[in-house]
Amino acid sequence: MPNKTPDIIASFAKGLRVIEAFDAAHPRLSVAEAAARTGLDRATARRCLLTLVAGGYATHDGKYFTLMPRVLRLGMSALATLPLAQLVQPWLDQLSERVGQSASVAIRDDTEIVYLARAAQRRVMSIGLMPGSRLPAHCTSLGRVLLAALPEAEARALIERSDLAPRTPLSLTDPEAIMARVAAARADGYAIIDQEVELGLRSIAVPLINARGHTLAALNLGMAATQERAETLAGTYLPEMRRVQAGLKRVLA
Repeated sequence: MPNKTPDIIASFAKGLRVIEAFDAAHPRLSVAEAAARTGLDRATARRCLLTLVAGGYATHDGKYFTLMPRVLRLGMSALATLPLAQLVQPWLDQLSERVGQSASVAIRDDTEIVYLARAAQRRVMSIGLMPGSRLPAHCTSLGRVLLAALPEAEARALIERSDLAPRTPLSLTDPEAIMARVAAARADGYAIIDQEVELGLRSIAVPLINARGHTLAALNLGMAATQERAETLAGTYLPEMRRVQAGLKRVLA
């Protein structure tokens, strides 16, 4: 049944659904594919796609539509207005310079993490990470710290409906094994990932907690596996990460 609420612009909502239909697995879509992924009829999907083309947000080769870089303005503008992203950036910059590694802050969005801010010393992943980038929560240090902040039943439910397809030969794919790592992160106050997201990459993360004890986000450092052994990460980097964690706790709302 159509939404009859006078304050809701249904066509705008449909356009947003079409934008969200594009992802890494579907970088280009035909009208039929866009309609199938959004649940819209083909005529509506076509009008939305052509509107994106007219606005410079997409391109069309006659059959397939592809989003253009201009669409990034939508997400980047939203991220830039988040006080948390603005607040943590100078802390990340200082931490990254002190330890010589890339630092990031992310929040959880359902089964994924979304990067809010980043200070990169060097590129250690084959994919370029930036604010707005997404990765699975279950196999990232940031994600496991954020899952650890949830009640156990809620964390388990999220993991069980996540795509647990292995990203590397070292990726954990058994929900019980992943839950054990989440439990360890809850007990230890940090999480370490050893080449589960990408071969050659290790990372360590801690939660960012406000003065009320609520986990708002997570902070991590990522480094090449050739630089540090997994068992040395906590001893090497946790003291500096704890300094940032404590400093942000005093100012986070």
